[in-house]
Amino acid sequence: MAKNTLIVANLLILLSTPVVAQTPAATPPNSNETKPAASGAAPEQKPTEAKTPAEAGTELKAAGAPSAEETNASDKKKSVKTTKEPLQLGKKSIDAPKPMERSEAIKRANTFFNSSPVMTADFVQIGGDGKRSEGKLYVQRAGRVRFEYAQPATMEVVADGVQVAVRDRKLATQDLYFISQTPLKFLMKEKIDLEKDVTVQDVATDDSGITIFIEDKATFGGTSHVRLIFDPKTFKLKQWQVKDPQGYETLISLFNIDQTKTPDSELFKINK
Repeated sequence: MAKNTLIVANLLILLSTPVVAQTPAATPPNSNETKPAASGAAPEQKPTEAKTPAEAGTELKAAGAPSAEETNASDKKKSVKTTKEPLQLGKKSIDAPKPMERSEAIKRANTFFNSSPVMTADFVQIGGDGKRSEGKLYVQRAGRVRFEYAQPATMEVVADGVQVAVRDRKLATQDLYFISQTPLKFLMKEKIDLEKDVTVQDVATDDSGITIFIEDKATFGGTSHVRLIFDPKTFKLKQWQVKDPQGYETLISLFNIDQTKTPDSELFKINK
């Protein structure tokens, strides 16, 4: 029964939808190296003459070795390269959504919910146990919604504006609930104002989108918590998550949203 109640709560969220490498220095010729004599006589040793710094630098340059100035310049380049890397690593992605003020987020959410009375979409549901199911969603305000679960699921959920029916096609059973018993009853109104209708606990922005955290203490069985997740660019509702008073959580994701087509009214009839 607790699971069915959560399913009812989940469906009603849409009731109002609208480094640089250096070349090794060449080894300078050894000025003390002896050359073999033309004949077999022992080579003559010549005293090594002291060279001025300028003369030594000229010889090193001719031999291909870097001068002191060149070495210093190369070290400076490496230093600049090293200091730039951490800055690049800490740079934020230009595609990350910008934080949104609480008032602006609530205003845009209200605009979305009040913009269109109809919607159809594909949905994927992930339960607290990790079980995945999918299907088709139909919405027509006020209060009418239908979740058609694809096989092998056997559930079907229908709201006609007053009651919510949770059917099991395999067992041929049907449980009825009043919409006023659900944690998302505020979405049944013709005109929605989240700031007045519910307790908005927080607004957060991250890579997943703009999330509005809602608490409802007036639901049957205790307090429920709802997360509404909106696309940061279009601000369309793309996900919601409900945590019921028993702690059971369900996540619903929407795809292929169409807010122009009016569903057949027969989809929302409950056979009593």
